Amino acid sequence: MVSEIVVDVGLNERRVALLEDKELVEIFIERNDSERLVGNIYRGRVESVLPGMQAAFIDIGYEKNAFLYVGDAISQKEFSEDDEEVYNEVKSHSIEEILRPGQEITVQVTKEPIGTKGPRVTTHITLPGRQMVLLPNADYVGISRRIEQEEERSKLKKIAEKIKPKNMGIIVRTVSEGKREEDFKNDLNFLVKLWAKIKQREQSGPVPRCLHKDLSIIYRAVRDIFTWNIDRFIINDRQEYNKVLELVEMLSPALKLRVEYFNKNIDLFEHYQIDSMIQKALAKKVWLKCGGYLIIERTKALTVIDVNTGKYVGVNNLEETVLKTNLDAVKEIGKQLRLRDIGGIIIIDFIDMHEPEHQREVIEALKQVLKKDRTKTTVVGMTGLGLIEMTRKKVREGLESMVLHDCPYCEGKGKILTPESVARNIEKEISKYFTKTIANAIMVEVHPTVAEVLRGEDNDNLTRIQNLFNKKVIIKPTAEVSHEEMKIKEVDIDTLL
Repeated sequence: MVSEIVVDVGLNERRVALLEDKELVEIFIERNDSERLVGNIYRGRVESVLPGMQAAFIDIGYEKNAFLYVGDAISQKEFSEDDEEVYNEVKSHSIEEILRPGQEITVQVTKEPIGTKGPRVTTHITLPGRQMVLLPNADYVGISRRIEQEEERSKLKKIAEKIKPKNMGIIVRTVSEGKREEDFKNDLNFLVKLWAKIKQREQSGPVPRCLHKDLSIIYRAVRDIFTWNIDRFIINDRQEYNKVLELVEMLSPALKLRVEYFNKNIDLFEHYQIDSMIQKALAKKVWLKCGGYLIIERTKALTVIDVNTGKYVGVNNLEETVLKTNLDAVKEIGKQLRLRDIGGIIIIDFIDMHEPEHQREVIEALKQVLKKDRTKTTVVGMTGLGLIEMTRKKVREGLESMVLHDCPYCEGKGKILTPESVARNIEKEISKYFTKTIANAIMVEVHPTVAEVLRGEDNDNLTRIQNLFNKKVIIKPTAEVSHEEMKIKEVDIDTLL
């Protein structure tokens, strides 16, 4: 399998796509005007304590107070990897015993604000490095579950226990498989120094305040995804390309040869057909290779995936047809969960299987497919109605929420592209237009909300667009143009002077 990371650096956003055999399996989007919170560490203040919810609200300086559950507030020093013991430890504590209103507290964001909910935070700080994750407030050693060989797990655990700082914890990451003790030292030294800086910043300053910000999307991709399993890392911005090379030089020098600068005069995502794959990922119906299809419906409470035979009629008998369709669906479901970043409760309605052996085969196949998913997933099992229940950790808004928002023209019953996505498409159209004309100036008529994004604060974005093409571009907002529509016409630059 050929795996590639494709990074598109635009004027307003950065997008990172993970491809497996030319198929899009994960997409990450980070916009200039939006702040990512997950991974950031804050010195906050307890606003209120809610005994009935066993939780507290923390002011971290964000527009909505952060939510801190009692299990994320108790000390990790006596942490056990046994789930039952952890559950009992949480039950034995009351949030009122731990926190009081007005108290200052250091927390880390674990979940982005979603909808009307504020961010979720924890006092269980984690500092991820290339080879390991440092747990400053814990005191134990963990090994990635993706490292399955017992001999390798045992070796890595001995190394981690040997180098572990006193009263701190370490989780060995999957990328560390096959590594030796010296491979961990630079990583560990960097993380220990980083924690010392955070503790120093914690001592003084206004509350709330940010103590540490996680890396941007491009450098997180280098740190967390760019391993020996990735064949190529392609990026279309020269400045960011050089920065990536510097980071790879520090983390894994041998991977530098796999980093490529894309300097062709064409759109990077169009070249790899990623835009069309994103559009398919927004559709409710997903066709399977066998001729069956999935229907994916998302609600506020859960996501439902319905499997149908569609055009597939099988060869021998109904049971074989159903099993073949369901097994094909399993592969596609695993991919769609990652691609759409679906989180929370997920119900899968496979085609009814009467043979218990077939049911077990499909559940086992699903579990194997989900092993590829870096986000934690749990297959609960099959209900009495033949529905498979599972959960997937929800950390951020899914793909649909990133590129679509509720349509103002149909009171939220439909979806349209966000102004940022429309603006990006218009930038592409402007680029194409200038390749076909010798005109020095154009006027672009767009919806007012899109015009605002194209112009940017103090016309910064518009200035960058004009400098990029060395042409005059006039953005004309008009309500007569629909939200996703645009009109371009050439204008005489002399009449504009």
